[in-house]
Order: sequence, then C-alpha cells, then structure tokens
Amino acid sequence: MLVQPLSTLSDRADGGAAPLISVVVPVYKEETSIRPFLERAVPVLERIGTYEIVFCLDPSPDRTEAIICEEVARNPRIGLLVFSRRFGQPAATMAGILNCRGDWCAVIDVDLQDPPEVIETLWSKAKEGFEVVTARRSTREGETWVKRVVSRLGYKLINEIAEVPIPRNTGDFRLMSRRVIEELRGLSESHGFLRGLVALVGFPQTEVLYKRDARRTGAGNYNRYLGSLKISFNGVFGFSTFPLRIMMWTGFLIACLSACGILIMVTLKLIYGDEFPMGIPTITVLVLFIGGVQLAAVGVLGEYVGRIYDEVRHRPQYIVDRAVNLGVRDRRGPRSGAEGSS
Repeated sequence: MLVQPLSTLSDRADGGAAPLISVVVPVYKEETSIRPFLERAVPVLERIGTYEIVFCLDPSPDRTEAIICEEVARNPRIGLLVFSRRFGQPAATMAGILNCRGDWCAVIDVDLQDPPEVIETLWSKAKEGFEVVTARRSTREGETWVKRVVSRLGYKLINEIAEVPIPRNTGDFRLMSRRVIEELRGLSESHGFLRGLVALVGFPQTEVLYKRDARRTGAGNYNRYLGSLKISFNGVFGFSTFPLRIMMWTGFLIACLSACGILIMVTLKLIYGDEFPMGIPTITVLVLFIGGVQLAAVGVLGEYVGRIYDEVRHRPQYIVDRAVNLGVRDRRGPRSGAEGSS
C-alpha cells in the first residue's frame, strides 16, 4: 500500500497500463458496506477484464478509510482518494471520474442498492457501439413513498423543461467511455448534476433496466423523505431557464388581470356608488397575492444568481488531501492538474 502526498501525485502507484474499466465509488460513513460490496464487485470485474476500483472518500468519523486501506493492501487494483473536507457525493463522484484511468468508467454506490452484477450487463450493452449506458430503475425497493413521488414528479418536470433529455428513474449508476470522460473534463460547472452533464455531452447513449434492491447495511446519508428534492432542483435550475420565463409571464398575466380588475371595480363603483364595497379586505387580499408572487419570482431569480456567483468565484469542486495506491490527474476539479495548476 502506498500513500502519496500531494507533492508526488502523478502516475498510478503500480505504474502499469491503463485498465479496461474503472469503477468509481463515492463513500461517506460506509464502514459496514465496503467489504460486502467488494465481495460482489470484484468477481464481476474480473470477468470483464483488467480493472481498478476508485473509492472517493469524504472524511468520515468512522472506520471507512481504515477498512478501505486494508482492502488496498489485499488487492493492488483498489485505490482511494481522500478529500480535505466533506464536499458531498456529486463532487466526490466527479473527482473519481476525472482521476480514473480506465478506458471505461462505471459509477456505482457502495450500499448494494445498485447490484454490482449489473455492471456486466452495462458492459455487454456498451460493446454494441454505445458511449454511455445508463442503468434505469424498474423498481425502487426500500424507498419511502414520499421520495418516490418527489423523484417521479421531479424527473417529469425536468424532462418537460430541460434543454437536454435526462432519462427518468436513473441515478449516477452508469458506464461511460473515455471519450465521454474527457468531454466532462472540459466542463467547469461546479454543480455536478452528473446525469444532466452526461446527457449534455451527447454521443450514442442507451439504457438498461434493473431492479434496485433495498439497502443491505448501514443508513443512507440523504434525507429519507426529501432527499430527491434537492437533486430535482439542481436539474431544473441547472439545465433550463424555464422558471425565469414562467415567472415573467406570470407577472404579465397578473398585471393584465389587475388592470381588468381595476376597470371592473371603477365601473361598478360608478354604477352603484356607495353600495359597492371597496374596503380594506379587498386591498389586503390583493397585496398579499402580489407580494407572494414577487417573493416567488425573487426566489427563482436568486437560484440563478446564486449559481452565477458560484461559477464566477471559481472555487474548486473538491480538494484531494491524499491518495492511496492511486495517481491524481486533477486534484481540485476539471483541468486543475496534479498540483492544482491551470
């Protein structure tokens, strides 16, 4: 086992040729899932060909890192990236993709909800000439009905308004070619909505259906009920300007209705005089309604302004603290270089 400080991050520790397939596995507080995952994943990858498994670890308070290091000592095809702090699963996933060496890259969670055996199915489909093969869930075992509803509505909304088609009932579980990986490296977006970015890149893509299992051990790090809501917002605001347009047209519609309402009320007042009431209740309802619409519009605008703010600061997507049995090409984000140089 070799732990590489930042000053020597260059090539993979074994110095060998690039493997056929890299498997990127983001992890955080998953000490009970590492070994069961490897017991199922390694035989599958051995049937495919040469491989590497890249664990991308947000610093955990448990023994996740120690267990991975023990497995690295047993299997030199396993590597580990440890970040300087917790950057979140999307950033960890992107770090693994940008720093893997395989001709192909599979992204999968460690909790065995996504069966490692499906990687072999993805590989068989890729050999038909596809650059991306996405695993699409036919079932969602172990998820709350609230999360299922939010996911279903979120994907439906995203596909109605997004600039690129994003497959429904999918996560990050997919297989990508080196060609796609290098195109992702050219994107500098800090909000890593992988399923949207892969769709944006293009190239021949297809899907494979699979049954998603319930989590075997441990507890998930996403909110059980609203975990998909943040992801849905990321897809909506990251790949469509439709919310801005709809708020603009809502403003025009309210202005037109208000003008019509004013004309109607003035007319009725002229006809009925003091018998037609125009008091505090009417004004209160109108003010509250207009105020609510304005706050919603400011909120939508704020989402886009916040994203612009994040992008212009050019803060790193992630920062690699150390690597175990793995060379690092981009330690701070796309095209950052092993030493963070641009």
